Amino acid sequence: MNDYSWDCRNSYEWMKRVKASSLPPLIVCCAISGGVHGKEVNKNLPETPAEQEEQAYEAYKLGASMIHIHVRDPKAWYQCSGDTEQYRLVNGMIREKCPDVIINNTTGGGPGMTQEERICVLDANPEVATLNMGPIVSKMILKERKSPIPHPRAATPRQGCKPIDFAEITLFAQGMKERGIKPEMEIYHPGQYWMYEHLVQEKLIEPIYVFQFVMGDQAAAYPTPQNLLWLLNELPANSIYAVAGLGHFQLPMTVMGILLGGHLRVGMEDNVYSSRGRLLNSNAEIVERIVRIARDMNREIATPAQAREMMGLCATPSRYR
Repeated sequence: MNDYSWDCRNSYEWMKRVKASSLPPLIVCCAISGGVHGKEVNKNLPETPAEQEEQAYEAYKLGASMIHIHVRDPKAWYQCSGDTEQYRLVNGMIREKCPDVIINNTTGGGPGMTQEERICVLDANPEVATLNMGPIVSKMILKERKSPIPHPRAATPRQGCKPIDFAEITLFAQGMKERGIKPEMEIYHPGQYWMYEHLVQEKLIEPIYVFQFVMGDQAAAYPTPQNLLWLLNELPANSIYAVAGLGHFQLPMTVMGILLGGHLRVGMEDNVYSSRGRLLNSNAEIVERIVRIARDMNREIATPAQAREMMGLCATPSRYR
């Protein structure tokens, strides 16, 4: 176990590190777009490759060491792409502007996507890919897209269950292992640690284990301090974790992550508001705020090189040309 994957549940260790201002450097991941909502909820959300490239660059300059990417379909910007070449294009554009940032692609995709469409990103050479650790249940109404927003559409109700089971998790993890991609295991409630145990038994993952606690999603654990601590209590050795809070809960949950010595994800995938009633101007705005808060709390911001070391990634960034 390296010094970065320390036992954050150990009260004495936590107090010692806080006194010495020696909590690990904070990895800031920026989830710039997501795969569900688009410009219909915030005109500043990046959809096109050029918009994603620019907002990734601005977030990177302000301290994001990892960019989480949902590439959009150029035939309908409101939905995710299931095309490997589109992911290669956007990954490459972001790499050109951000030479050492960690490229993190979704395998969650967006509403209505097939397994084949979601797994296509593994051939686009990301360094990290999300790995959802169980079914995702949702019920929502996608807001109407009105002209002049490109590709307008009517309000669309959606509900269902994305049937992520042992077979899919095994398939996706095997694909990541074969390609040298680090899985970022998305945990929505403590029962999904059983899936982690399965992957260890099948020798499909190896340390450093990277987890992300998704707080506030439908049918997941409530986004409360108690539930975050509950998830943290089951964290295995040789692991690091990040906290993502959705909507109203992005700021309190990510600040909890800073306080506890973990890492975090912010961005317009998870929240489009800077404060009640005021929309974000960009992803950079929310990265700048969380970096300022972290520094006020005596957390150093991880460089991409430090983040790579903490996550057990190759020190040499991925290439696309």
